Amino acid sequence: MTDPDAEARARVREQAQGIADGWSGPDAPPSWALTAQLFRAIASEPDLLRLAAAVPLDRLPPLLLSAAVRYLVTRLRPDPLVGYFPFPGTGQPPLDDGFRPALVAFARQHAGELAQLCVEHRYQMNEVARSADVVAVLGHLSGQRLDPDRPIALVDLGTGAGLGLHLDRYRYRFGDRTLGPGDAALTIAPELRGRPAPLPDRLPPIAARLGVDVEPLDLEDRRVHDWLAACIPPETSAVDRFAAAATVAREHPVTTVRADLADDLPGLCAAMPDDALLVVVDTYVHVFLTADERARFRRQLAQLGRDVEWISVDPLVPLGADGRESTQYLRVPRRALEATRAGVTGVIGHLSVHRDGSTSGEVLGLAHPGGAWLEWL
Repeated sequence: MTDPDAEARARVREQAQGIADGWSGPDAPPSWALTAQLFRAIASEPDLLRLAAAVPLDRLPPLLLSAAVRYLVTRLRPDPLVGYFPFPGTGQPPLDDGFRPALVAFARQHAGELAQLCVEHRYQMNEVARSADVVAVLGHLSGQRLDPDRPIALVDLGTGAGLGLHLDRYRYRFGDRTLGPGDAALTIAPELRGRPAPLPDRLPPIAARLGVDVEPLDLEDRRVHDWLAACIPPETSAVDRFAAAATVAREHPVTTVRADLADDLPGLCAAMPDDALLVVVDTYVHVFLTADERARFRRQLAQLGRDVEWISVDPLVPLGADGRESTQYLRVPRRALEATRAGVTGVIGHLSVHRDGSTSGEVLGLAHPGGAWLEWL
């Protein structure tokens, strides 16, 4: 094994272990144990690690391989491996010591197909539970920067299939507080940690919705739908949420465009209504940009000449246990650094950009990558 091979495997191993720790730490619900075991197997089993290390690091090898495994298992339904994975409405199947041997045997048998799936696809996780993090920030802004009677123009960066553009069509439960349509097809209810997370009395009306992605996705294409479903962690509530949110998205088509968010933002925002407050949302996008791309995006926001509220739910950069900087260039609280060292964790940040280009903002909370919990700081 050459030194570059060894380095690639070490980096993939670190990524996979960080994902396992972030999604399924010691205090995570038992339903997240399968997710942890899947990524720990990718980190430690030679056959799986070899497949992942062949993927360029910027394409998120552990995540991409995990999606390829899920996609192929769903298509081929091999026994006994398929019995470990949840499907919509099934609940979380029991996990036992047979999972890892079954996974390794499957990877050996289908190594070529898994490698080809990793070549042909990108990892795109549409976790709609992150809408709760965005709603909490809107609650924080209510009565300050946000007038609930003033409509907003919602721009969702890295929108994928556009599930986040429908945040007003979901119901939210924060403890004994609720918000959203009583007949909503989906209720998002994260475990609350830290201080009580704010929930607005009502969401402002949404005057315009725009999704931006380098590769927008059409849920009407069955192959696209099935790949996105494979990118969801194998946890029963996450699987059920995606199924419900995908139905909502198909029932309410919205505008999505193919664009580069670091370069094309001014033109995109210029098309949004002038009388609406521009709200730009980024969940797990900026963490994957280069430092230069993040800086260009920040400059573009300051040059728009209008008030903007930028809501970000991103891990610290660089991605991994050594993360130390906010993607929004905000001061990072010690608690966020501690959480990052323990595993991949979303950092909820808010930045107000004023018409004159000045800015103000802060880190407000932490969030489980799959929406299981929300910690308000």
